[in-house]
Amino acid sequence: MASDSPAKRVVIGADPASLARLVADRFLVRVQARIRDGRVAHIALTGGSMGSAVLQAVAEDPRTAELDWSLVHFWWGDERFVPRDHPDRNAGQARAALLDRIPVPAENVHEMAASDEGLTLDEGADAYAAELARFGDAERPWPSFAVCFLGVGPDGHVASLFPDRPEITVSDAAVLPVRDSPKPPPERITLTRPVINASKRVWLVLTGAEKASALGLALAGANYENVPAAGAKGRKRTVFFVDEAAAAEVAPDLIDVDY
Repeated sequence: MASDSPAKRVVIGADPASLARLVADRFLVRVQARIRDGRVAHIALTGGSMGSAVLQAVAEDPRTAELDWSLVHFWWGDERFVPRDHPDRNAGQARAALLDRIPVPAENVHEMAASDEGLTLDEGADAYAAELARFGDAERPWPSFAVCFLGVGPDGHVASLFPDRPEITVSDAAVLPVRDSPKPPPERITLTRPVINASKRVWLVLTGAEKASALGLALAGANYENVPAAGAKGRKRTVFFVDEAAAAEVAPDLIDVDY
């Protein structure tokens, strides 16, 4: 099934390492296609072990040296509101895995605020919304991401949009502060569902048997307020990249062997 479609599809790698290389390959192909004629590619990154593993695989791919990274802008779907050099920051992990290893201009890397930079949590969220708006258009005050990467928690959360919390229902803001997060650290900044769903492609990357239930609910069309991953949808493609352990119960007709 090679043609673009908004339907949710599943792409399976044998194990986490194989899956990271598979996603990295698709990512490099997509970025090259986007920037080939001089267009800018906006990419939203995720954190976690698989987010870092994918970026590490991108860094190790020979094609990475051939890309014009000046045409690529990097953003984050969410961030932990901790000091800039804290190991939990998604941006720090991404820099170590890829961003500090490629010639991407500093102004193309759009990090969310850190807790030691003089901004409150609310001010940090507002600042990121303003930064997004610099690259928006008349239709929406944020860029349309060529690819939006998302991790998925065992509870079905994406970015810092957790089940049965008010943030997942917000549609009149681009960025929100998150307090008392059910997953530490308690304070975070997150993109909202409208920003995520304005992306051309949403790629959800998840591994492990403990994610199988969340994957099944998301594919089955569960209520996104209860399973936020079910409400993450790209305008052109929505792809779940999973390993065999997470895909144990996926229906064969949802598996895309050509993507």
